[in-house]
Amino acid sequence: MKFSLIICTYMRPKSLLELLLSIKLQSVYPNEILIVDGSLDKETAKILSEHNFKNLEYFSVSDEHRGLTRQRNFGISKTALDSEIVCFLDDDTVLESNYFAEVIKTFQSNHEIIGVGGVAINENKWQPQEINVSYNKRKYYLFEKYAYKEGLRNVARNYLRLSSNLGPGKMPNYSHGRTCGFPLTGKTYEVDLLIGMSMAFRKSVLDKIKFSKFFEGYGLYEDADFSLRALQFGKNMVNTNARLSHFHAPSGRPNKYKYGKMVVRNGWYVWRVKNPNPILNDRLKWNAITFLLILIRFTNAIKGNEKKDAFGEAIGRVVGCFILIFNKPKK
Repeated sequence: MKFSLIICTYMRPKSLLELLLSIKLQSVYPNEILIVDGSLDKETAKILSEHNFKNLEYFSVSDEHRGLTRQRNFGISKTALDSEIVCFLDDDTVLESNYFAEVIKTFQSNHEIIGVGGVAINENKWQPQEINVSYNKRKYYLFEKYAYKEGLRNVARNYLRLSSNLGPGKMPNYSHGRTCGFPLTGKTYEVDLLIGMSMAFRKSVLDKIKFSKFFEGYGLYEDADFSLRALQFGKNMVNTNARLSHFHAPSGRPNKYKYGKMVVRNGWYVWRVKNPNPILNDRLKWNAITFLLILIRFTNAIKGNEKKDAFGEAIGRVVGCFILIFNKPKK
């Protein structure tokens, strides 16, 4: 299958180079690599000029197309007409050598599959379940004979009976799904949500829908929004053999106050994409979890290691809630 790779980047030349070097080692290589650069300097262009990568096209975009959502849509408009699959990767990832081979194999296995995602192995915290060990299900999530130790927010939700009633990658009607990902079983799982760091879609889907303008700018949760809207055309899958590392480079990210506001406002928007007319119970759960997470971030501001960041995010979340009362997002 012919496939294109779009990498949207912003002020991360060294991270981007590491990713491209890992692409060079792939067992299956992209038919085209489109670098869409929104950087405010020339460092990315400079570092690319010092290396030779096959099938690579570089685009430096102005304010009109800057921002993750705009850059992705710009990249889509530049893909080859005969491309069958379009892959997206964050610029701070590094691939295992068979990443693209596994992604393409998943698409080939079933024509109903329209979206495929991979797994970040450096963030994977699953452990095989130990024999004769009794796991507290409020503190551990058990799946496929693996155990995942829950963080404070999920332990609290478990005790308050606010945890997701669905598996990883699935969004319940009150949103706030499980964020634990999948253990490295080598299997493929059907999901609602793909993560922007590692996702691919059939070109036929991208010809019909684009990334939403609501998320222009930093674009938090734009991947969730697109994944949910793509489900009208088929199935999304995560292949745990499509492996990469994700390093979360700090450059290009908003401050924690702005991030906190986006978590609430953008989260509300995506929830209503999934469930446009929630019943009272769904509304109560969404609000209860939102307030619980605010409380936990304020607690982190008192007892955590990054008190200033936690406080800024907590305030941002509170402001985001008040904004929702008077100015809900419109589709």
